[in-house]
Amino acid sequence: MILMVLPLALNRYGFYLAYTKPAPWFKKRKHINMSPTPPSTTSLRVASLSQTGTTPFSVRPDSAALVALAEQLGISGLRKLAFDGTLSPLGQSDWQLKARLGATVMQPCVVTLEPVTTRLDIDVVRTFLHDYEEIDAPEAEVPEDDSVEPLGPWIDPVLVMQEALALALPEYPRKETAEPATVRVTEPGKTPMSDAEARPFAGLAALKQQLENKDES
Repeated sequence: MILMVLPLALNRYGFYLAYTKPAPWFKKRKHINMSPTPPSTTSLRVASLSQTGTTPFSVRPDSAALVALAEQLGISGLRKLAFDGTLSPLGQSDWQLKARLGATVMQPCVVTLEPVTTRLDIDVVRTFLHDYEEIDAPEAEVPEDDSVEPLGPWIDPVLVMQEALALALPEYPRKETAEPATVRVTEPGKTPMSDAEARPFAGLAALKQQLENKDES
């Protein structure tokens, strides 16, 4: 007999696997943009940054940008998004971004599809290395360091904010009162094993009961 216990979610079209996570829209980029023109209106030219102190920045997306970003992230809603920090020289040729990310995100519960609201407040650090070297090794052997980037002519705080938010999203948002449904699969004509039967020593307990009943008769 094959037993499968799978968490399900229910919508008006029926049940589906609740923990089927779609591929993220965002994948960490490690290339260098060498364009002489800014890749976006929010990009900062590294050559124009202060070489002796910090350069502060503050990002507050408007309502239209929040709607567009929520759609990119595949979430139901996004509010109170703020990204405040500084860019500082690090050594002779590297730079470091330190910031605080705050956001309120709305996502569907993976079990009931009811809205789940999560408040995120996290510190973000990115180090931009002039002599960055890509590690040529399987991902299973060397996990990717999301805090290190190659340094190019431009640094975009908004892009860092979007990436940090994507990485911070709850993978499986769930309401506290939600209970996952289960499905059990077995051969045709047979009764699926119950949770009690699947527990250790359940068969011994049933055999003991049968012997006791035989002794009583």
